[in-house]
Amino acid sequence: MDPNTFPHNGSSRKLGSKPVTLQDVATAAGVSVSTVSRVLDERLPPSRSKAAERVRQVAQELGYRRDIMASSLRRGGTGTIGVLVPRLSDMVMALLYEAICRAAERYGYFAIVATCGDDLVQEKQAAASLLDRRVDGLILATSRLDDHFPAELRQQNVAHVLALRTDGVSRSAIGDDEQGGYLATRHLIDLGHRDIGMVAGPSFSSGATYRREGFHRAMREAGLTPNPAWIRESGFSIESGESEGMALLSGAHRPTAIFAINDDLAFGVMAAAHRLGLAIGQDLSLVGYNDIPLSARLPVPLSSVHIPFDHVASIAVELLLAGTEPVDTIRRVMPSLIPRSSSAPLR
Repeated sequence: MDPNTFPHNGSSRKLGSKPVTLQDVATAAGVSVSTVSRVLDERLPPSRSKAAERVRQVAQELGYRRDIMASSLRRGGTGTIGVLVPRLSDMVMALLYEAICRAAERYGYFAIVATCGDDLVQEKQAAASLLDRRVDGLILATSRLDDHFPAELRQQNVAHVLALRTDGVSRSAIGDDEQGGYLATRHLIDLGHRDIGMVAGPSFSSGATYRREGFHRAMREAGLTPNPAWIRESGFSIESGESEGMALLSGAHRPTAIFAINDDLAFGVMAAAHRLGLAIGQDLSLVGYNDIPLSARLPVPLSSVHIPFDHVASIAVELLLAGTEPVDTIRRVMPSLIPRSSSAPLR
């Protein structure tokens, strides 16, 4: 059987008792089967020629739908990408997964997700579960620097890409976290703040580590020496931000500004400030990171470093599907600072 005439499941209209095939579309449009195949291949840039427009119109009228399983058999895969994240209750991870789904769809792939917390054993188990389902590759958004799993995947020749994190070796699609940390801190310095604290996230995270480096670079450039007691290691959660915010703001001598390395931590700092009767944007300036949608919709909108998740996701999928083609190992997306009411000049 010609692989281009595989039956196509799920069509909304059938010719007789059979699903609509590429040959049916080609005959109705008056073009070759190969032309129809190229025009309807979602992995290729769309053609705007009159013939291509005619093919798409006919395919829609006939109710043609691409048979995902048949296409996967022809290219030797399942047409699925496995995505591994610590948790989907984390808005950043949810946004990244949705962005990966959109990027994968543009290449004719479907993304499925598994969660593993911050546990290395659960990470391997979740990855094994995805690979057992014969995904064509893995995108890992787990964040531990002490994680040897990417090295194991490299040794086993398992296609994988790291997203929003990097081990410095595996293909990675990340924001430029060092520059992002610099932008956040420089913004506070430019507003006149000198007593700047940091809710720094966990030391096992590559993103948190690079953001700390950006903080220190900005402080050095301004001739400022950070107060070690004001650099608070933390988790990633709102609860952790509130706890560390209370520690930073409860003393007689407190910072006038805080950089929190993600927005959830910044929300926690806001909660701590409220409990202590401090007004964000007046008594305390605050900058977060990632610019999740809630940040702009708070009673006091949060200044935050914006990361374009769709761009990161597109690069991750592109790197994963590049196969053995030579590509840059680590690609960084440039962040941008979005100033809002939570950060203001020193009073």
